[in-house]
Amino acid sequence: MKNQQIKKLAFAALLIALGVVCSSFAIPVGASKCLPTQHAVNVLAGVFLGPVYSCSMAFITSLIRLMLGTGSLLAFPGSMIGALLCGLAFKYGKRLWCAFAGEVFGTGILGALAAYPVAVFLLGKEAAVFAYVLPFLISTVGGSILSVVFIKILEKTHVMSMIQNSLGTTVRQKKAEQPNT
Repeated sequence: MKNQQIKKLAFAALLIALGVVCSSFAIPVGASKCLPTQHAVNVLAGVFLGPVYSCSMAFITSLIRLMLGTGSLLAFPGSMIGALLCGLAFKYGKRLWCAFAGEVFGTGILGALAAYPVAVFLLGKEAAVFAYVLPFLISTVGGSILSVVFIKILEKTHVMSMIQNSLGTTVRQKKAEQPNT
């Protein structure tokens, strides 16, 4: 059990490092920075590590990015809510599309709405309630598609099940074929 926790922490640290290093590839859209790689990392964490690790990983990544000046306070609600919902959706739905939908809805809608009070009260910016929905949706859809393509490649090469078995997480189940009777 302890060995799996160490493996999960190491994998989370790898994803945090990837999220921080790739944060220099931000695309400015409106008042926010679109960072598709963060959303791709969120989906990977949600699928491989589950909701608690993925949300924690998103928080630490956002914190490091903020300290380095490559992120803003708006990264916290978007990435954390998206990562949490992605992990929960995959945990209970056991399908990749569930993880994708959890990340997109969590970041693009709920995270964007949660960014409004952060922008207004903490950053002192004037913004409409739905000002961050479109930029957050653009970013999260792009990043989530990247992660789905990457995970599909991992599935084809049978690496995904090896990683999930090593981490002790649930292996994604494919639909069982029904025999014709």
